[in-house]
Amino acid sequence: MPPSTVQTWTHGALLLDPARTRFALWAPDAGSVSVELDHGRSLPMQPRPEGWFVLEADCPAGSRYRFSIDGQLQVPDPASRSQDGDVHGPSRVVDPAAYQWQHQQWRGRPWHEAVIYELHVGVMGGYLAVRQALPALVELGVTAIELMPLAEFPGERNWGYDGVLPYAPEASYGTPEDLKALIDAAHGLGLAVLLDVVYNHFGPDGNYLQRYAAPFFRDDLHTPWGAAIDFRQRPVREFFIDNALMWLLEYRFDGLRLDAVHAIDDPDFLVELAQRVRQAVPAERHVWLNLENEFNQASLLQQGFDAQWNDDGHNALHVLLTGETDAYYADFADRPTEQLARCLSQGFAFQGQANRHGESRGEPSGHLPPSAFVLFLQNHDQIGNRAFGERLNQLAPPQALQAATALLLLSPMIPLLFMGDEVAAQEPFLFFTSHQGELAEAVREGRRNEFAAFSAFADAGQRQRIPDPNAPSTFHASRPQALAQQAAVTREWYRSLLQIRHRELIPRLPGARALGARVLAEGALSAGWRLGDGSLLCIDLNLSPHRVECAPLSGARLCFEHPAQAHPTGAPPFLPAFSVRVQLDDKTAPDGERP
Repeated sequence: MPPSTVQTWTHGALLLDPARTRFALWAPDAGSVSVELDHGRSLPMQPRPEGWFVLEADCPAGSRYRFSIDGQLQVPDPASRSQDGDVHGPSRVVDPAAYQWQHQQWRGRPWHEAVIYELHVGVMGGYLAVRQALPALVELGVTAIELMPLAEFPGERNWGYDGVLPYAPEASYGTPEDLKALIDAAHGLGLAVLLDVVYNHFGPDGNYLQRYAAPFFRDDLHTPWGAAIDFRQRPVREFFIDNALMWLLEYRFDGLRLDAVHAIDDPDFLVELAQRVRQAVPAERHVWLNLENEFNQASLLQQGFDAQWNDDGHNALHVLLTGETDAYYADFADRPTEQLARCLSQGFAFQGQANRHGESRGEPSGHLPPSAFVLFLQNHDQIGNRAFGERLNQLAPPQALQAATALLLLSPMIPLLFMGDEVAAQEPFLFFTSHQGELAEAVREGRRNEFAAFSAFADAGQRQRIPDPNAPSTFHASRPQALAQQAAVTREWYRSLLQIRHRELIPRLPGARALGARVLAEGALSAGWRLGDGSLLCIDLNLSPHRVECAPLSGARLCFEHPAQAHPTGAPPFLPAFSVRVQLDDKTAPDGERP
Protein backbone atom coordinates (compact mmCIF):
# COMPACT_ATOMS: atom_id res chain seq x y z
CA MET A 1 0.00 0.00 0.00
CA PRO A 2 1.50 3.40 -0.94
CA PRO A 3 1.96 5.95 1.82
CA SER A 4 -0.75 8.55 2.32
CA THR A 5 -0.24 11.93 0.62
CA VAL A 6 -1.67 13.58 3.74
CA GLN A 7 0.32 13.67 6.98
CA THR A 8 -0.29 10.69 9.22
CA TRP A 9 0.12 11.71 12.83
CA THR A 10 1.70 9.65 15.57
CA HIS A 11 -1.22 8.20 17.53
CA GLY A 12 -1.78 9.24 21.12
CA ALA A 13 0.02 11.62 23.48
CA LEU A 14 3.55 12.57 22.45
CA LEU A 15 5.57 14.52 25.03
CA LEU A 16 7.32 17.31 23.11
CA ASP A 17 9.23 18.78 26.07
CA PRO A 18 8.88 18.53 29.87
CA ALA A 19 5.81 20.78 29.87
CA ARG A 20 4.13 20.32 26.50
CA THR A 21 2.31 17.40 24.83
CA ARG A 22 0.85 16.82 21.39
CA PHE A 23 -2.37 14.77 21.32
CA ALA A 24 -3.54 13.03 18.14
CA LEU A 25 -6.63 10.88 17.60
CA TRP A 26 -7.89 9.30 14.40
CA ALA A 27 -11.67 9.67 14.71
CA PRO A 28 -13.16 9.78 11.19
CA ASP A 29 -16.73 9.36 12.52
CA ALA A 30 -16.50 12.22 15.03
CA GLY A 31 -17.70 15.77 14.40
CA SER A 32 -15.61 17.21 17.22
CA VAL A 33 -13.07 15.94 19.76
CA SER A 34 -11.64 17.54 22.89
CA VAL A 35 -9.00 16.58 25.43
CA GLU A 36 -10.49 16.37 28.93
CA LEU A 37 -7.94 16.99 31.67
CA ASP A 38 -8.16 17.01 35.46
CA HIS A 39 -9.91 19.90 37.24
CA GLY A 40 -12.47 20.25 34.47
CA ARG A 41 -10.12 21.55 31.77
CA SER A 42 -11.51 20.84 28.30
CA LEU A 43 -9.31 21.63 25.28
CA PRO A 44 -10.83 21.44 21.78
CA MET A 45 -8.73 19.52 19.25
CA GLN A 46 -8.20 20.81 15.74
CA PRO A 47 -9.63 18.76 12.85
CA ARG A 48 -7.16 17.67 10.20
CA PRO A 49 -7.63 15.89 6.85
CA GLU A 50 -8.52 12.18 6.70
CA GLY A 51 -10.27 12.09 10.07
CA TRP A 52 -7.48 13.28 12.37
CA PHE A 53 -7.85 15.56 15.40
CA VAL A 54 -4.69 17.16 16.81
CA LEU A 55 -3.79 19.46 19.71
CA GLU A 56 -0.61 20.78 21.32
CA ALA A 57 -1.10 21.85 24.92
CA ASP A 58 0.72 22.64 28.15
CA CYS A 59 0.52 19.22 29.76
CA PRO A 60 3.47 17.52 31.56
CA ALA A 61 4.20 13.84 32.05
CA GLY A 62 1.88 12.24 34.56
CA SER A 63 -1.16 14.27 33.47
CA ARG A 64 -4.40 12.33 33.23
CA TYR A 65 -6.63 12.80 30.21
CA ARG A 66 -9.49 11.39 28.14
CA PHE A 67 -10.90 12.18 24.73
CA SER A 68 -14.46 13.52 24.50
CA ILE A 69 -16.24 12.54 21.29
CA ASP A 70 -18.89 15.05 20.14
CA GLY A 71 -19.33 16.12 23.74
CA GLN A 72 -21.21 12.88 24.46
CA LEU A 73 -18.73 10.05 24.98
CA GLN A 74 -15.53 10.11 27.02
CA VAL A 75 -12.98 7.44 26.07
CA PRO A 76 -9.41 6.54 26.98
CA ASP A 77 -6.72 7.13 24.39
CA PRO A 78 -6.55 4.01 22.15
CA ALA A 79 -2.78 4.63 22.06
CA SER A 80 -2.56 5.24 25.82
CA ARG A 81 0.94 4.62 27.18
CA SER A 82 -0.38 4.12 30.71
CA GLN A 83 -3.78 3.82 32.37
CA ASP A 84 -5.09 5.07 35.69
CA GLY A 85 -8.03 2.89 36.64
CA ASP A 86 -8.11 0.00 34.16
CA VAL A 87 -9.24 0.13 30.51
CA HIS A 88 -12.21 2.43 31.12
CA GLY A 89 -10.29 4.97 33.21
CA PRO A 90 -8.24 7.99 32.19
CA SER A 91 -4.97 7.69 30.32
CA ARG A 92 -1.67 9.18 31.50
CA VAL A 93 0.93 11.18 29.62
CA VAL A 94 4.22 9.25 29.81
CA ASP A 95 7.79 10.47 29.43
CA PRO A 96 9.47 7.65 27.46
CA ALA A 97 12.93 9.01 28.35
CA ALA A 98 12.38 9.07 32.11
CA TYR A 99 13.89 5.64 32.79
CA GLN A 100 17.70 5.62 33.11
CA TRP A 101 19.00 2.51 31.35
CA GLN A 102 21.87 0.71 33.06
CA HIS A 103 22.93 -1.53 30.17
CA GLN A 104 22.90 0.82 27.22
CA GLN A 105 25.59 -1.12 25.36
CA TRP A 106 23.41 -4.23 25.03
CA ARG A 107 22.98 -5.17 21.36
CA GLY A 108 21.01 -8.40 21.71
CA ARG A 109 21.96 -11.94 20.73
CA PRO A 110 22.12 -13.61 17.31
CA TRP A 111 18.98 -15.59 16.53
CA HIS A 112 20.77 -18.94 16.37
CA GLU A 113 21.64 -18.58 20.09
CA ALA A 114 17.96 -18.46 21.10
CA VAL A 115 16.72 -20.80 23.82
CA ILE A 116 13.32 -19.28 24.63
CA TYR A 117 11.37 -19.50 27.89
CA GLU A 118 7.75 -18.41 27.54
CA LEU A 119 6.09 -17.04 30.67
CA HIS A 120 3.00 -15.23 31.91
CA VAL A 121 3.96 -12.16 33.94
CA GLY A 122 0.78 -12.18 36.05
CA VAL A 123 1.03 -15.82 37.06
CA MET A 124 4.66 -15.26 38.04
CA GLY A 125 3.66 -12.29 40.23
CA GLY A 126 4.40 -9.17 38.15
CA TYR A 127 7.41 -7.50 36.58
CA LEU A 128 9.45 -7.49 39.80
CA ALA A 129 8.86 -11.20 40.47
CA VAL A 130 9.91 -12.10 36.92
CA ARG A 131 13.04 -10.01 37.40
CA GLN A 132 13.91 -11.99 40.52
CA ALA A 133 13.56 -15.27 38.59
CA LEU A 134 16.04 -14.32 35.85
CA PRO A 135 19.31 -15.60 37.42
CA ALA A 136 17.87 -19.11 37.76
CA LEU A 137 16.86 -19.10 34.09
CA VAL A 138 20.35 -18.04 33.05
CA GLU A 139 21.82 -20.87 35.15
CA LEU A 140 19.43 -23.28 33.44
CA GLY A 141 20.76 -22.32 30.00
CA VAL A 142 17.93 -20.09 28.77
CA THR A 143 19.04 -17.19 26.56
CA ALA A 144 15.70 -15.38 26.06
CA ILE A 145 12.41 -14.92 27.86
CA GLU A 146 9.17 -14.38 25.98
CA LEU A 147 6.41 -12.49 27.77
CA MET A 148 2.80 -13.30 26.97
CA PRO A 149 0.89 -10.15 25.85
CA LEU A 150 1.04 -7.13 28.15
CA ALA A 151 -1.47 -4.79 26.47
CA GLU A 152 -3.87 -3.34 29.06
CA PHE A 153 -6.88 -5.63 29.50
CA PRO A 154 -10.05 -5.39 31.64
CA GLY A 155 -9.56 -6.49 35.22
CA GLU A 156 -6.43 -7.98 36.76
CA ARG A 157 -6.45 -11.55 35.38
CA ASN A 158 -6.16 -12.38 31.71
CA TRP A 159 -3.96 -14.35 29.33
CA GLY A 160 -3.37 -11.02 27.57
CA TYR A 161 -5.06 -11.82 24.26
CA ASP A 162 -8.10 -9.72 25.30
CA GLY A 163 -6.03 -6.53 25.37
CA VAL A 164 -7.70 -3.33 24.16
CA LEU A 165 -4.97 -0.70 24.66
CA PRO A 166 -1.92 -2.09 22.83
CA TYR A 167 0.47 0.70 23.86
CA ALA A 168 -0.17 0.50 27.62
CA PRO A 169 1.61 -2.21 29.65
CA GLU A 170 -0.82 -3.92 32.02
CA ALA A 171 -0.88 -1.82 35.19
CA SER A 172 -1.65 -4.70 37.56
CA TYR A 173 1.83 -6.09 36.78
CA GLY A 174 3.64 -2.84 37.64
CA THR A 175 4.51 0.51 36.07
CA PRO A 176 6.08 1.11 32.64
CA GLU A 177 9.32 1.84 34.50
CA ASP A 178 9.05 -1.55 36.28
CA LEU A 179 8.79 -3.24 32.90
CA LYS A 180 11.83 -1.36 31.63
CA ALA A 181 13.74 -2.35 34.76
CA LEU A 182 12.90 -6.00 34.08
CA ILE A 183 14.20 -5.73 30.50
CA ASP A 184 17.28 -3.83 31.69
CA ALA A 185 18.06 -6.48 34.30
CA ALA A 186 17.64 -9.25 31.73
CA HIS A 187 20.11 -7.54 29.42
CA GLY A 188 22.59 -7.27 32.26
CA LEU A 189 22.41 -11.06 32.61
CA GLY A 190 22.77 -11.69 28.88
CA LEU A 191 19.10 -12.51 28.34
CA ALA A 192 17.12 -11.29 25.36
CA VAL A 193 13.47 -10.36 25.98
CA LEU A 194 10.65 -10.97 23.49
CA LEU A 195 7.07 -9.76 23.65
CA ASP A 196 3.98 -11.49 22.29
CA VAL A 197 1.86 -8.88 20.50
CA VAL A 198 -1.72 -9.19 19.24
CA TYR A 199 -2.38 -7.27 16.02
CA ASN A 200 -5.31 -9.35 14.77
CA HIS A 201 -8.13 -8.16 17.07
CA PHE A 202 -9.08 -6.18 20.18
CA GLY A 203 -10.68 -7.64 23.28
CA PRO A 204 -14.45 -7.33 23.82
CA ASP A 205 -14.40 -4.99 26.84
CA GLY A 206 -12.94 -1.48 26.74
CA ASN A 207 -12.59 -1.05 22.99
CA TYR A 208 -14.43 2.12 21.92
CA LEU A 209 -13.03 2.41 18.41
CA GLN A 210 -16.26 1.31 16.74
CA ARG A 211 -17.99 4.34 18.24
CA TYR A 212 -15.84 6.98 16.53
CA ALA A 213 -13.53 5.14 14.08
CA ALA A 214 -15.64 2.44 12.45
CA PRO A 215 -13.28 2.33 9.41
CA PHE A 216 -10.73 0.74 11.76
CA PHE A 217 -12.65 -2.48 11.03
CA ARG A 218 -14.03 -4.26 7.97
CA ASP A 219 -17.72 -4.94 7.42
CA ASP A 220 -17.02 -7.69 4.89
CA LEU A 221 -14.55 -9.83 6.83
CA HIS A 222 -14.72 -11.42 10.27
CA THR A 223 -12.32 -13.28 12.54
CA PRO A 224 -13.16 -15.62 15.44
CA TRP A 225 -13.09 -12.50 17.64
CA GLY A 226 -15.31 -10.21 15.55
CA ALA A 227 -14.88 -7.79 12.65
CA ALA A 228 -11.44 -7.94 11.04
CA ILE A 229 -9.08 -5.00 11.42
CA ASP A 230 -8.82 -3.04 8.17
CA PHE A 231 -5.14 -2.83 7.34
CA ARG A 232 -5.99 -1.16 4.03
CA GLN A 233 -6.36 2.08 6.02
CA ARG A 234 -3.04 3.90 6.40
CA PRO A 235 -3.79 5.23 9.94
CA VAL A 236 -4.59 1.66 11.02
CA ARG A 237 -1.31 0.36 9.65
CA GLU A 238 0.60 3.15 11.36
CA PHE A 239 -1.18 2.41 14.65
CA PHE A 240 0.30 -1.09 14.78
CA ILE A 241 3.66 -0.37 13.15
CA ASP A 242 4.25 2.47 15.61
CA ASN A 243 3.29 0.09 18.39
CA ALA A 244 5.91 -2.44 17.28
CA LEU A 245 8.54 0.29 17.08
CA MET A 246 7.61 1.56 20.56
CA TRP A 247 8.25 -1.83 22.14
CA LEU A 248 11.54 -2.30 20.27
CA LEU A 249 12.97 1.20 20.51
CA GLU A 250 11.55 2.73 23.71
CA TYR A 251 11.27 -0.42 25.83
CA ARG A 252 14.26 -2.10 24.17
CA PHE A 253 12.57 -5.45 23.70
CA ASP A 254 14.76 -7.72 21.60
CA GLY A 255 11.97 -9.06 19.47
CA LEU A 256 8.28 -9.64 18.91
CA ARG A 257 6.16 -12.72 18.43
CA LEU A 258 3.11 -11.81 16.31
CA ASP A 259 0.06 -13.73 17.44
CA ALA A 260 -2.19 -15.55 14.92
CA VAL A 261 -1.23 -13.61 11.81
CA HIS A 262 -3.44 -15.97 9.78
CA ALA A 263 -6.28 -13.74 11.05
CA ILE A 264 -4.69 -10.73 9.34
CA ASP A 265 -6.08 -10.76 5.82
CA ASP A 266 -3.29 -8.63 4.41
CA PRO A 267 0.16 -10.23 4.24
CA ASP A 268 1.43 -7.01 2.67
CA PHE A 269 0.97 -5.33 6.06
CA LEU A 270 3.20 -7.95 7.69
CA VAL A 271 5.89 -7.43 5.07
CA GLU A 272 5.73 -3.65 5.57
CA LEU A 273 5.92 -4.03 9.35
CA ALA A 274 9.05 -6.17 9.07
CA GLN A 275 10.63 -3.72 6.61
CA ARG A 276 9.89 -0.74 8.84
CA VAL A 277 11.33 -2.51 11.88
CA ARG A 278 14.50 -3.47 10.02
CA GLN A 279 14.89 0.13 8.80
CA ALA A 280 14.33 1.70 12.22
CA VAL A 281 16.50 -0.60 14.33
CA PRO A 282 20.24 0.18 14.26
CA ALA A 283 22.19 -2.33 12.19
CA GLU A 284 24.30 -3.42 15.16
CA ARG A 285 21.25 -4.59 17.14
CA HIS A 286 19.85 -8.11 16.94
CA VAL A 287 16.05 -7.94 16.80
CA TRP A 288 13.95 -11.07 16.33
CA LEU A 289 10.58 -11.23 14.57
CA ASN A 290 8.57 -14.44 14.98
CA LEU A 291 5.15 -15.47 13.72
CA GLU A 292 2.30 -17.69 14.76
CA ASN A 293 0.63 -18.64 11.48
CA GLU A 294 -1.72 -21.57 10.93
CA PHE A 295 -1.42 -21.01 7.18
CA ASN A 296 2.27 -22.06 7.21
CA GLN A 297 3.18 -19.22 4.84
CA ALA A 298 6.84 -20.07 4.37
CA SER A 299 7.22 -17.11 2.01
CA LEU A 300 6.93 -14.68 4.94
CA LEU A 301 10.03 -16.23 6.49
CA GLN A 302 12.07 -14.78 3.65
CA GLN A 303 10.59 -11.30 3.97
CA GLY A 304 11.99 -9.99 7.23
CA PHE A 305 10.75 -12.59 9.73
CA ASP A 306 13.20 -14.90 11.47
CA ALA A 307 10.98 -17.84 12.32
CA GLN A 308 7.52 -19.29 12.87
CA TRP A 309 6.18 -21.34 15.75
CA ASN A 310 6.06 -24.89 14.38
CA ASP A 311 2.67 -26.16 15.52
CA ASP A 312 3.03 -29.10 13.12
CA GLY A 313 6.09 -30.36 14.97
CA HIS A 314 4.32 -30.04 18.30
CA ASN A 315 1.16 -31.75 17.08
CA ALA A 316 3.01 -34.74 15.66
CA LEU A 317 5.04 -35.13 18.86
CA HIS A 318 1.93 -34.77 21.02
CA VAL A 319 0.11 -37.55 19.18
CA LEU A 320 3.17 -39.82 19.45
CA LEU A 321 3.58 -39.09 23.16
CA THR A 322 -0.06 -39.24 24.27
CA GLY A 323 -2.06 -41.05 21.59
CA GLU A 324 -4.62 -38.21 21.63
CA THR A 325 -6.28 -37.60 18.25
CA ASP A 326 -9.26 -35.36 19.12
CA ALA A 327 -10.02 -32.09 17.29
CA TYR A 328 -6.98 -30.60 15.52
CA TYR A 329 -4.83 -33.58 16.51
CA ALA A 330 -6.92 -35.57 14.02
CA ASP A 331 -4.72 -34.12 11.25
CA PHE A 332 -1.84 -36.11 12.76
CA ALA A 333 -3.67 -39.30 13.71
CA ASP A 334 -2.71 -41.51 10.77
CA ARG A 335 0.97 -40.79 10.08
CA PRO A 336 2.47 -38.86 13.02
CA THR A 337 5.94 -40.37 12.63
CA GLU A 338 6.06 -39.52 8.95
CA GLN A 339 4.82 -36.01 9.69
CA LEU A 340 7.41 -35.51 12.42
CA ALA A 341 10.11 -36.69 10.00
CA ARG A 342 8.90 -34.13 7.46
CA CYS A 343 9.03 -31.38 10.11
CA LEU A 344 12.60 -32.26 11.06
CA SER A 345 13.77 -32.43 7.46
CA GLN A 346 11.61 -29.78 5.77
CA GLY A 347 10.12 -27.52 8.45
CA PHE A 348 6.34 -27.91 8.14
CA ALA A 349 4.35 -31.13 7.91
CA PHE A 350 1.63 -29.37 5.92
CA GLN A 351 3.13 -27.74 2.84
CA GLY A 352 0.02 -27.66 0.70
CA GLN A 353 -1.48 -30.99 1.75
CA ALA A 354 -5.17 -31.19 2.63
CA ASN A 355 -6.13 -31.03 6.29
CA ARG A 356 -9.00 -32.89 7.97
CA HIS A 357 -11.47 -30.42 6.44
CA GLY A 358 -10.21 -31.13 2.93
CA GLU A 359 -8.57 -27.69 2.69
CA SER A 360 -5.06 -27.14 1.34
CA ARG A 361 -2.76 -25.79 4.05
CA GLY A 362 0.76 -24.47 3.90
CA GLU A 363 3.55 -23.64 1.46
CA PRO A 364 6.78 -25.57 0.64
CA SER A 365 9.32 -24.96 3.40
CA GLY A 366 12.17 -27.38 2.70
CA HIS A 367 14.42 -24.59 1.40
CA LEU A 368 14.40 -22.79 4.76
CA PRO A 369 17.08 -23.33 7.43
CA PRO A 370 16.19 -25.23 10.63
CA SER A 371 16.41 -21.98 12.59
CA ALA A 372 13.34 -20.69 10.72
CA PHE A 373 11.20 -22.91 12.96
CA VAL A 374 10.53 -22.62 16.70
CA LEU A 375 9.90 -26.08 18.13
CA PHE A 376 8.20 -26.80 21.46
CA LEU A 377 6.60 -29.61 23.41
CA GLN A 378 4.30 -27.20 25.24
CA ASN A 379 3.30 -23.55 25.19
CA HIS A 380 0.50 -21.45 26.67
CA ASP A 381 -1.96 -22.61 23.99
CA GLN A 382 -1.14 -26.29 24.02
CA ILE A 383 -1.58 -26.50 27.79
CA GLY A 384 -4.16 -23.80 28.38
CA ASN A 385 -6.41 -24.84 25.53
CA ARG A 386 -6.99 -28.16 27.27
CA ALA A 387 -10.16 -28.20 29.35
CA PHE A 388 -8.26 -28.82 32.59
CA GLY A 389 -4.88 -27.40 31.56
CA GLU A 390 -2.94 -30.63 32.08
CA ARG A 391 0.76 -30.55 31.40
CA LEU A 392 2.56 -33.07 29.21
CA ASN A 393 4.33 -34.73 32.13
CA GLN A 394 0.85 -35.83 33.31
CA LEU A 395 -0.08 -37.27 29.92
CA ALA A 396 3.01 -39.02 28.51
CA PRO A 397 5.28 -41.87 29.68
CA PRO A 398 8.19 -40.26 31.57
CA GLN A 399 10.96 -41.87 29.51
CA ALA A 400 9.25 -40.95 26.24
CA LEU A 401 8.92 -37.35 27.42
CA GLN A 402 12.61 -37.30 28.33
CA ALA A 403 13.54 -38.53 24.85
CA ALA A 404 11.30 -35.92 23.22
CA THR A 405 12.84 -33.22 25.42
CA ALA A 406 16.29 -34.24 24.21
CA LEU A 407 15.08 -33.90 20.61
CA LEU A 408 13.68 -30.46 21.42
CA LEU A 409 16.84 -29.16 23.03
CA LEU A 410 19.41 -30.81 20.74
CA SER A 411 17.90 -30.36 17.29
CA PRO A 412 18.98 -27.37 15.14
CA MET A 413 15.50 -25.86 15.36
CA ILE A 414 15.04 -23.07 17.94
CA PRO A 415 13.69 -24.55 21.21
CA LEU A 416 10.94 -22.97 23.29
CA LEU A 417 10.06 -23.99 26.85
CA PHE A 418 6.98 -23.00 28.80
CA MET A 419 7.24 -21.88 32.43
CA GLY A 420 7.22 -24.87 34.73
CA ASP A 421 8.54 -27.36 32.16
CA GLU A 422 11.95 -27.37 33.79
CA VAL A 423 10.57 -28.36 37.21
CA ALA A 424 7.95 -30.86 36.01
CA ALA A 425 5.22 -28.60 37.38
CA GLN A 426 2.03 -30.47 38.31
CA GLU A 427 -0.17 -27.37 38.40
CA PRO A 428 -2.29 -26.74 35.31
CA PHE A 429 -2.15 -23.66 33.16
CA LEU A 430 -5.81 -22.80 32.79
CA PHE A 431 -7.59 -20.22 30.68
CA PHE A 432 -8.41 -17.25 32.95
CA THR A 433 -10.06 -13.84 32.64
CA SER A 434 -11.70 -11.34 34.98
CA HIS A 435 -14.73 -10.27 32.99
CA GLN A 436 -17.95 -9.19 34.67
CA GLY A 437 -21.69 -9.54 34.09
CA GLU A 438 -23.04 -10.79 30.77
CA LEU A 439 -19.60 -10.90 29.19
CA ALA A 440 -18.35 -13.16 31.99
CA GLU A 441 -21.25 -15.54 31.36
CA ALA A 442 -20.64 -15.50 27.60
CA VAL A 443 -16.93 -16.26 28.07
CA ARG A 444 -17.73 -19.04 30.55
CA GLU A 445 -20.18 -20.74 28.21
CA GLY A 446 -18.03 -20.12 25.17
CA ARG A 447 -15.08 -21.75 26.86
CA ARG A 448 -17.11 -24.84 27.70
CA ASN A 449 -18.60 -25.08 24.21
CA GLU A 450 -15.12 -25.02 22.66
CA PHE A 451 -14.67 -28.61 23.80
CA ALA A 452 -17.76 -30.07 22.18
CA ALA A 453 -15.48 -31.55 19.48
CA PHE A 454 -13.60 -33.57 22.11
CA SER A 455 -15.08 -36.98 22.85
CA ALA A 456 -14.68 -36.57 26.60
CA PHE A 457 -16.89 -33.47 26.54
CA ALA A 458 -19.51 -34.38 23.94
CA ASP A 459 -22.07 -34.37 26.75
CA ALA A 460 -23.07 -30.88 27.93
CA GLY A 461 -23.10 -32.07 31.53
CA GLN A 462 -19.43 -33.04 31.30
CA ARG A 463 -18.58 -29.59 29.97
CA GLN A 464 -19.97 -28.00 33.14
CA ARG A 465 -16.94 -29.45 34.98
CA ILE A 466 -14.61 -27.19 33.04
CA PRO A 467 -13.23 -24.45 35.34
CA ASP A 468 -14.86 -21.02 35.16
CA PRO A 469 -12.31 -18.66 33.49
CA ASN A 470 -13.52 -15.74 35.63
CA ALA A 471 -13.13 -17.41 39.01
CA PRO A 472 -10.04 -16.14 40.90
CA SER A 473 -9.33 -19.75 41.86
CA THR A 474 -8.75 -20.60 38.18
CA PHE A 475 -5.97 -18.02 38.01
CA HIS A 476 -4.39 -19.00 41.33
CA ALA A 477 -4.44 -22.70 40.40
CA SER A 478 -2.22 -21.88 37.40
CA ARG A 479 0.80 -20.80 39.43
CA PRO A 480 3.54 -23.44 38.98
CA GLN A 481 5.00 -24.69 42.24
CA ALA A 482 8.24 -26.65 42.31
CA LEU A 483 8.18 -29.93 44.28
CA ALA A 484 11.72 -30.15 45.60
CA GLN A 485 12.85 -33.67 44.63
CA GLN A 486 11.21 -34.01 41.22
CA ALA A 487 11.94 -30.39 40.40
CA ALA A 488 15.65 -30.85 41.07
CA VAL A 489 15.87 -33.99 38.91
CA THR A 490 13.98 -32.43 36.01
CA ARG A 491 15.84 -29.17 36.22
CA GLU A 492 19.17 -30.97 36.06
CA TRP A 493 17.92 -32.88 33.01
CA TYR A 494 17.14 -29.64 31.18
CA ARG A 495 20.36 -27.97 32.35
CA SER A 496 22.57 -30.84 31.18
CA LEU A 497 20.91 -30.93 27.76
CA LEU A 498 21.25 -27.18 27.34
CA GLN A 499 24.91 -27.38 28.29
CA ILE A 500 25.37 -29.77 25.37
CA ARG A 501 23.44 -27.42 23.09
CA HIS A 502 25.61 -24.46 24.05
CA ARG A 503 28.83 -26.42 23.73
CA GLU A 504 28.22 -28.59 20.67
CA LEU A 505 25.43 -27.04 18.61
CA ILE A 506 25.07 -23.29 18.95
CA PRO A 507 28.56 -22.44 17.62
CA ARG A 508 27.84 -24.60 14.53
CA LEU A 509 24.24 -23.53 13.78
CA PRO A 510 24.78 -20.61 11.36
CA GLY A 511 24.52 -22.13 7.90
CA ALA A 512 22.99 -25.42 9.08
CA ARG A 513 20.68 -27.30 6.71
CA ALA A 514 18.61 -30.46 6.96
CA LEU A 515 19.75 -33.58 5.09
CA GLY A 516 16.55 -35.54 5.53
CA ALA A 517 14.84 -37.90 7.94
CA ARG A 518 13.67 -41.49 7.55
CA VAL A 519 11.05 -43.42 9.44
CA LEU A 520 12.48 -46.49 11.17
CA ALA A 521 9.19 -47.79 12.58
CA GLU A 522 6.00 -46.30 14.00
CA GLY A 523 7.23 -43.83 16.60
CA ALA A 524 10.89 -44.03 15.56
CA LEU A 525 12.99 -42.07 13.06
CA SER A 526 16.49 -40.94 12.21
CA ALA A 527 17.24 -37.35 11.14
CA GLY A 528 20.40 -35.63 9.99
CA TRP A 529 21.69 -32.10 9.46
CA ARG A 530 24.79 -30.62 7.91
CA LEU A 531 25.91 -27.97 10.38
CA GLY A 532 27.52 -24.69 9.44
CA ASP A 533 31.08 -25.88 10.01
CA GLY A 534 30.56 -28.93 7.76
CA SER A 535 30.05 -31.43 10.57
CA LEU A 536 27.17 -33.91 10.52
CA LEU A 537 24.56 -34.13 13.29
CA CYS A 538 22.41 -37.25 13.56
CA ILE A 539 19.52 -37.77 15.98
CA ASP A 540 17.93 -41.20 16.29
CA LEU A 541 14.64 -41.11 18.20
CA ASN A 542 12.38 -43.91 19.41
CA LEU A 543 9.15 -42.85 21.15
CA SER A 544 7.64 -46.34 20.91
CA PRO A 545 7.60 -49.04 23.62
CA HIS A 546 9.49 -51.45 21.30
CA ARG A 547 13.14 -51.88 20.38
CA VAL A 548 13.90 -50.63 16.85
CA GLU A 549 16.78 -51.58 14.57
CA CYS A 550 19.08 -48.60 13.93
CA ALA A 551 22.84 -48.79 13.53
CA PRO A 552 24.89 -45.88 14.87
CA LEU A 553 26.56 -43.43 12.52
CA SER A 554 29.95 -44.87 11.63
CA GLY A 555 32.87 -42.86 12.97
CA ALA A 556 30.74 -40.31 14.79
CA ARG A 557 31.11 -39.48 18.44
CA LEU A 558 28.24 -39.88 20.87
CA CYS A 559 27.10 -36.52 22.25
CA PHE A 560 24.11 -37.78 24.19
CA GLU A 561 22.18 -40.97 24.79
CA HIS A 562 19.08 -41.78 26.77
CA PRO A 563 18.80 -44.17 28.42
CA ALA A 564 22.57 -44.37 28.79
CA GLN A 565 24.10 -47.75 27.96
CA ALA A 566 27.45 -49.48 28.32
CA HIS A 567 29.23 -49.83 24.96
CA PRO A 568 32.16 -52.24 25.43
CA THR A 569 32.29 -53.03 21.70
CA GLY A 570 30.58 -49.99 20.25
CA ALA A 571 27.00 -48.75 20.24
CA PRO A 572 24.36 -51.45 19.59
CA PRO A 573 22.63 -51.53 16.19
CA PHE A 574 19.24 -50.75 17.73
CA LEU A 575 17.35 -48.15 19.74
CA PRO A 576 15.77 -49.26 23.03
CA ALA A 577 12.18 -48.29 23.78
CA PHE A 578 11.68 -44.60 24.57
CA SER A 579 15.20 -43.59 23.67
CA VAL A 580 17.25 -41.00 21.82
CA ARG A 581 20.79 -41.03 20.48
CA VAL A 582 22.62 -37.89 19.34
CA GLN A 583 25.85 -38.21 17.36
CA LEU A 584 28.20 -35.70 15.79
CA ASP A 585 30.65 -36.45 12.98
CA ASP A 586 33.32 -33.76 13.03
CA LYS A 587 35.02 -35.28 9.97
CA THR A 588 32.36 -33.90 7.62
CA ALA A 589 31.16 -37.17 6.14
CA PRO A 590 29.47 -37.06 2.69
CA ASP A 591 25.84 -35.90 2.72
CA GLY A 592 24.54 -39.21 1.42
CA GLU A 593 25.94 -41.39 4.22
CA ARG A 594 23.23 -40.81 6.89
CA PRO A 595 20.33 -40.62 7.33
